[in-house]
Parts: sequence; structure tokens; C-alpha cells
Amino acid sequence: MSASGGTKAIVAALVANLAIAVAKFVAFLFSGSSSMLAESVHSVADSGNQGLLLLGGRRARREATPEHPFGYGRERYIYAFLVSIVLFTVGGMFAIYEGYEKVHDPHPIENWYWPVGVLVFAIIAESFSFRTAIQESNRTRGDLSWGQFIRRAKAPELPVVLLEDLGALVGLVLALAGVGLALLTGDGVWDGIGTLCIGVLLIVIAIVLAAETKSLLLGEAAGTDEVEKIKAAAVDGATVTGVIHMRTLHLGPEELLVAAKIAVRHDDTAAQVADAIDAAEARIRAAVPIARVIYLEPDIHHAESAAAGTDPGRPPGGDGH
Repeated sequence: MSASGGTKAIVAALVANLAIAVAKFVAFLFSGSSSMLAESVHSVADSGNQGLLLLGGRRARREATPEHPFGYGRERYIYAFLVSIVLFTVGGMFAIYEGYEKVHDPHPIENWYWPVGVLVFAIIAESFSFRTAIQESNRTRGDLSWGQFIRRAKAPELPVVLLEDLGALVGLVLALAGVGLALLTGDGVWDGIGTLCIGVLLIVIAIVLAAETKSLLLGEAAGTDEVEKIKAAAVDGATVTGVIHMRTLHLGPEELLVAAKIAVRHDDTAAQVADAIDAAEARIRAAVPIARVIYLEPDIHHAESAAAGTDPGRPPGGDGH
């Protein structure tokens, strides 16, 4: 996934959320609707989240240092994880609290046309933001379902914006339903129930985001297709005859570490092996451009030892991948 696509979706979401947040606060002041207050805080939290994603992307572009020799690519994962925390605490927990207070102390909604008008405007604006995130995601999603895309994406920005925008749209519908029922029945409890539903929704989305970004923070391997491309590129059939075992790790969304033990012929000279390693690295980078850091260790592969599980080139308990 290109960083530019993620940035475009983030900026679109940020602009939409800032405008929506202002409109919701005005509607809350004129109507006293707790759903509008919860949605106002939700939009402010989303705006802050988009700011965090932009900051994380900027900091991740810093050059590697002796203290951080593999660079700062994972900062994008850290800031995405912070987004889930903000969404849970500022958005979800506040909405739960506000809904609880409104259910226990309901009061009628005043100037109903303010919250209804703002919610309709917010749904339209949020739909444009969601549409941008979908378009940018489709550029890299391929044949993956949306669930698979969110689970497998190595760049966190688009999945985060997609889930935030989806949560925002569903939350707006819930707020509109709560306000509508409160107006139809004259009972402000429905406004509080709508607010509680918004809080539960935000907490669920925050938990999903936290789980996905936690996996990225721990370190994920390359995808199956990329692993197969790397293996095929490493072998030339002349000097490099096979890959004994290999490990991959994402140092960032667009930076992959590859460490492999490769099989070479027993009668090759050191110079031949060195040239073969250089050529293999070049082929790997051509096949998988994000493979930026590559470590290849030559070894003699013994088929008999490998079959017996005693191959010195095979790590204990390793699966050869």
C-alpha cells in the first residue's frame, strides 16, 4: 500500500471530522441532546486520531540512526495503536457515561431541527470521507475481502480510517434514531439509549483496532505471495541451489527484513559464493522491492540430514519457512 493513498484518506477524514465536530457542538448547544454531545466528542476524537496518524507517518520517515539501525518505520504502528486507545477512552467511555446520565435523568430535546439537520449533514460529509477511504483501499486490496484486507494490511492507516469512518456512519444513524424516537415519543430516554449504543459501537471498533495494531507491533512476517517470490528469486540453480530456511519481518509497512540460510554447492569457492549472494540479493529486491534489509548465510544442505531432522542449517522446531 502506498503511503500517499493512506495520507489522502487521512486528510479527507480530518477535514470532514473537523467540520462535523463544529456543527455537532452547535447542535448540542441549541438542543441539549446527549446523542449530539457524544457524537461531538466522537468527531473530536476522530480528528485527533487522524492527527496522530499523520504525525506517525511523518516520524516514521526519519533516517536510521546507530541507536535505531533499522529505522523508525514501526512508529506508524505505535501511533495507530494510540488511535485505538483514544477511541476507546475519549470516544467510547465518554459516550457510555453520557448515555447513562441521560437515561437516569432524561429531558426533552429542544429545537429539534438543529440535531436532525446536523446529523443529515454529517452523514453526507462522512459518506464522502468513507468513499475516499474505500477508493484508496481498492487500489491495493486486490481480491481480498474487506475483513481480510483489515487483518492482513501491513500499513495501518487505511484500515484505521475505514473502521473509523464506518463507525462514524453507524454512530450517526444511531444518533439520528435516538433523537428521532425521543422526538416521536417525547421521552428523552431514547436519546440516552442512542448515546449508549454509540459508546458500545466505539468500544468494539477500538478493541478491533487494538488487536490488529498489536499484531503489527509484535512483528508480522511477509505475506505468503511475497515469501514465495523471495524464495524463487534467491535460487539461481547454479550456485544457490535452494533455501534451507528463511525468516521475514516487517520493520515498517514498506520495509521488510529477510534473513535466510541458502544452500550452495560444496565445491564452490568463497568468491563464487560471495558473488552468488550479491546476485541473490539483487534478484530478491527486484522481485519484492520492499525487501530493504537482506541477510543471506550460505551453507551446505544435506538432504539426508534434513530428512532425519538433524540438518545443521535447519533451526530446532523450524518449519523451513
